[in-house]
Amino acid sequence: MPTNRRILSLWFPRLGAERLMRQTRGVVPGPLAVVRDQGNMQVLSALSHEAELAGLTPGQPLRDARAMCPDLISRPQNPAAEAAFLTLLRRWAGKFSPWVSEEPPTSLVLDITGCAHLFGGEATLMEQASRDCADLGLTVRTGLADTVGAAWALARFSGAQAHDAPGAHGGDAIDQEARATRSRAARGKRRHWTRGGAAPQHAVAAQAARIAAPGATRAALSPLPLMALRLPADTVAGLNRLGLRRVEDILGTPRAGLARRFGRDLVRRLDQALGVEPEPVSPARPPMRFAVRMGFPEPIGLEEDILAGLDRLLPPLCDRLRQKGRGARRVRLELSRSDHSQQGVEVGLARPSTDPDRIRPLLAMKLGDLDAGFGIDQLRLTVPGHEALSPEQHRGPTSVGARNDAQGIEDLMGRIGARLGLEALTRLAPADSHIPEKAEITLAAAWAPAATTWAQSGRPRPVMVWRPEPVLIPDSPMLPALIRWRGRTLAVLGATGPERIAAEWWMDDDAWRTGQRDYWMVDTSEGQRLWIYYAHGGALSAGWFCQGSFG
Repeated sequence: MPTNRRILSLWFPRLGAERLMRQTRGVVPGPLAVVRDQGNMQVLSALSHEAELAGLTPGQPLRDARAMCPDLISRPQNPAAEAAFLTLLRRWAGKFSPWVSEEPPTSLVLDITGCAHLFGGEATLMEQASRDCADLGLTVRTGLADTVGAAWALARFSGAQAHDAPGAHGGDAIDQEARATRSRAARGKRRHWTRGGAAPQHAVAAQAARIAAPGATRAALSPLPLMALRLPADTVAGLNRLGLRRVEDILGTPRAGLARRFGRDLVRRLDQALGVEPEPVSPARPPMRFAVRMGFPEPIGLEEDILAGLDRLLPPLCDRLRQKGRGARRVRLELSRSDHSQQGVEVGLARPSTDPDRIRPLLAMKLGDLDAGFGIDQLRLTVPGHEALSPEQHRGPTSVGARNDAQGIEDLMGRIGARLGLEALTRLAPADSHIPEKAEITLAAAWAPAATTWAQSGRPRPVMVWRPEPVLIPDSPMLPALIRWRGRTLAVLGATGPERIAAEWWMDDDAWRTGQRDYWMVDTSEGQRLWIYYAHGGALSAGWFCQGSFG
């Protein structure tokens, strides 16, 4: 289908392995494989060029790979590092087009509509991309077409035959074994052009085959295997059993029958590749950065001068935050000194804020940690941490008073956090459990809202709760007149209870292996009100225990 869009797909088939090789400057003593966990076994995720020459393939179990290649070097996969590396490549690809999208884990998609002429044409642009990747030590396969699906297919399957598609053969096909045989035969014959020399004519022809002329998407897709449509392996295997191996085999097939038998995903992928269903390229948004700075004609060194600079920098910084609907969580002050050195302090806020009056006192508390040296030439304020601000609706004077109280507590938390760190401040929140010692959880106060309601059990709970301690009482569920606890003999003046609490049967808790408990609130002769219970016994023997005090 004719279109004015031109999409370039960049596929890095050895991304995981070559990322590790870049860290060692390409010096790896042997074939390298990146390994990931799949179920209860380890499989190959990415391979170096030498590992592929040894006949290894991605998805192969590691034990089989070591049997084929005893000198194989394996490294565990780091998905986070590979994703970060792909993001760096996306930033590099921005030199060709402003519309670059990531296709994790190993692909980039570029909308180069109107950009190719800046590089001398589409073929020259693809050649430049390949040359840049070679300089970076990366292997790249490119595909260029009118749609994202077609470009993806050309980058991976251009030049492949239908019988190379997964599931196209039975297990006795001879060419399945021939790949490893051919790879071993080709070992040591790496061409000089893969190391930076001029590409031979067959490589130039292969690159031309990966470019679909405008309006020629159908013709470019027709000879490709069905896996080029980004279909699941089981769908491809089902189509192959019917003798359908190439894309051209299903182009004339009624869509209703395909969707009914193989699902709508098959039809959707086909329409996306042909351009019938749109598939836009959505570039990643650049990260929001907030920073302001102020230079001085003469160096300053007094604390009052720094505070005066903060009074000028904070209002525009907070205005920028409000315009983006963000609130500062961490604010950093950086000082550039006249001796070309830098110093900085960072403060955190208990809640995201755009109020200069709430940020300034926290920074002022940190100025004593700074050394002006021979003078300060520049002040710079940055917001390394920010969050979205949620509007709040307040009704009546009571709500306004509560808001002011909450703001005062947050300012106090910010001041304490500036000295001790916000991580040192915690608060209790109700937990969804009827077990006394699990009735609350401890949360970081700066990142958790204050609890407004607590579930009521209907029975009073002690002020202090500790781990159960044995109480020396005759082994009887009847509460006696005397108890011995912590080496003291106490007379029981009064008792309220019992309150029976059972364990959480869906959890195996060591503390509750003594069975269900009968809790008593006991007044003793020394004026203490204790919380004791009788454990009826289970996996452990029965007995009396003290778990808390009411004051």
